Amino acid sequence: MADGSMEPEALGRLMAELRPRLHRYCARMVGSAIDGEDVVQEALAKAAEAFPATGGIERPESWLFRIAHNAALDALRRRKRQAAVRSDIGLTGLADASAAADVRVAAAASLAALMRLPVAQRSSVVLTDVLGHSLAETAEILGVSLSAVKAALHRARARLRGLADAPEGPAPSLAAAERDRLRAYADRFNARDFDALRDLLAEDVRLDLVNRTRLAGRKNVSVYFSRYDEVADWRFSPGLAEGRPALLVSDPADAAGAIGYVVLLDWADGRIAAIRDFRYATYVTESLAVSRL
Repeated sequence: MADGSMEPEALGRLMAELRPRLHRYCARMVGSAIDGEDVVQEALAKAAEAFPATGGIERPESWLFRIAHNAALDALRRRKRQAAVRSDIGLTGLADASAAADVRVAAAASLAALMRLPVAQRSSVVLTDVLGHSLAETAEILGVSLSAVKAALHRARARLRGLADAPEGPAPSLAAAERDRLRAYADRFNARDFDALRDLLAEDVRLDLVNRTRLAGRKNVSVYFSRYDEVADWRFSPGLAEGRPALLVSDPADAAGAIGYVVLLDWADGRIAAIRDFRYATYVTESLAVSRL
């Protein structure tokens, strides 16, 4: 509206529309597609809580990104990995003759490479080079000056150029017992032996069907398997997602076998304590490092 006001329904639609982009930002800020979704959920909850008292929001997208940025910083503080947000600000008026090439390097950078940048550099390069925000929009979201954004970008791009050819670390591995348990779960799921899987649920099991619903308790979570039994667009295989055990889900109708999303399990005393299913949050896969077993 002309006065900058927004109806709650419009905010809800904007949140849903921006969620994949917010995730791309948060995942790169915290170095994990999985943890990035936690940050997005926290940011959207904070936005919904703050919205009634905001009055008019002149630029809702920048407002949401600023909340997501602050939520990502909070997550980094909790993990005690935060660099000084403004520690790398001080260069002004720097020209970047190879800016177009640098944008491509930044867009293709791994989460691990981005995590090697100080926070101010990381946030600036992700907002501009990965998500396409203008320098002015980036400065508004981060609450810094235009010259500070330019300086951070210059340093981030130079650092990423240096990291682009760096050798990758060793591939993650999985203990044989964990591999066998994961494969057994996938085999039972693919065979639609859902009664056997229900028997593995802990009494206080929790289900997070990301971006859709959350359930708790064995009785409530049991319906999760019934919903999968009603569709045929899935096949589970054991794998790793960001180095942790995961079920990789593909569509049998897809000849290429592309991984559409993942399911994560937590176990306690031989029973399933938690299920985190990304079926309705496939945008997470874009930033997720996965490998088949």
